[in-house]
Amino acid sequence: MTMRSTGQSWALDIALAQGGFDALHPQAKGTMEQLGHDHTDFDKVFALVRSGAMLPKAWATVAGQAEERAAHHEAGGYDRTAADLYLRAAVMWGRAQYSVFDAADPRKRAFRERTSHCVARLGELRGRRVRRVVLDFEGSHIHALLHLPAGAVEDAPAVILGPGMDMIKEDYIYAAERYYTSRGVVALSIEGPGQGESRAGGLTVDLTNYERAIGRYIDYLADLPEVDPRRIGMFGISMSGYWGMRAAATDPRLAALAGFEGVSGDFETIFNRAQPTFKNNYMFMAGYEDEEAFDRELASRMPLGDLVADITCPVLVGIGEFDELTRLEQAMATYDRIRAPKEMRVYENEFHPLGGTAAEVFRFGAEWLERALDGELREPGRDVRHYVHADGRTTDGTAAPAWWLGTDPVRAA
Repeated sequence: MTMRSTGQSWALDIALAQGGFDALHPQAKGTMEQLGHDHTDFDKVFALVRSGAMLPKAWATVAGQAEERAAHHEAGGYDRTAADLYLRAAVMWGRAQYSVFDAADPRKRAFRERTSHCVARLGELRGRRVRRVVLDFEGSHIHALLHLPAGAVEDAPAVILGPGMDMIKEDYIYAAERYYTSRGVVALSIEGPGQGESRAGGLTVDLTNYERAIGRYIDYLADLPEVDPRRIGMFGISMSGYWGMRAAATDPRLAALAGFEGVSGDFETIFNRAQPTFKNNYMFMAGYEDEEAFDRELASRMPLGDLVADITCPVLVGIGEFDELTRLEQAMATYDRIRAPKEMRVYENEFHPLGGTAAEVFRFGAEWLERALDGELREPGRDVRHYVHADGRTTDGTAAPAWWLGTDPVRAA
């Protein structure tokens, strides 16, 4: 653990006890609902939490309740009801395993087994339209879930669903069905190096292997008869907005990228100013225990810089005005360096989770990708910017907040 994480754990405990999850991630419940969490489950979990140490127990307790109810309905032949409950159980078991930061802890493995069991039952109940994928990768393995539309499809567009650093592939089951497969789009929710089962198998993240893992997933999708290999895009949130840009800059097969809350800039904010759990988590993903070595060997090399100038596919960037992990002016500076057809939306008064606009963001990102993969939004020099006001208005032509009064902090950043 980092020195800040160890020394400030008491502050996080107080925040959880006094304000629940919202104290750590404002309005994040809206985002969690897009990741398959029923709001009643979410409230039951955090009614049980008064400190960070209580999180694994709380998630596991409510996950077990949902799984038990799912099994009851499955036994009665109510397959759709059972599948919905298995999904709720799976994402909560996933939160339980995430909350244990020791790859060797048997509880983490047990929670992962419950997650996989619930996904397997869900897949069977939905006609095997949700399938487990394990791929060889650089001497280890990477893991994903394939989501197929109902009925036969051929040469369909496909979208890689990239998780944030504290997410797993199961977090996208609900979104995959609601926003992609229901529209005839094949979806692949992934775990890259350092995440979920990939990390449990010993695969850590380094500076460049995540984009190579995305390339390996593109290999897999391109070989499927259901997929048109020329129409493979990516939707990423948080760190997958960052990893997606790295992949788009290095693999021209990626035909479109929609990234929300993508971490960019100098990485000082996420690792040294934001809640210390973010840095602690990334060190775990990268296999570091020495914080100074992590700063020197990895963190200092992570800024995107001019790499984004190599992107050639259409790019959508969405970010909250007060994102805790990336200063807006730094995100806009990164956007300015992109030379490909691009679009940016800044959401007024939103924080990193984009919780107040999550349903809109997930749907808009999916629809934008459909259009981009169908050949639209590709005109050279395209640069579309919007500032999305909290009261429903949208200022077009600029993503800069009005209170900046026409100044240019982006250039200073």
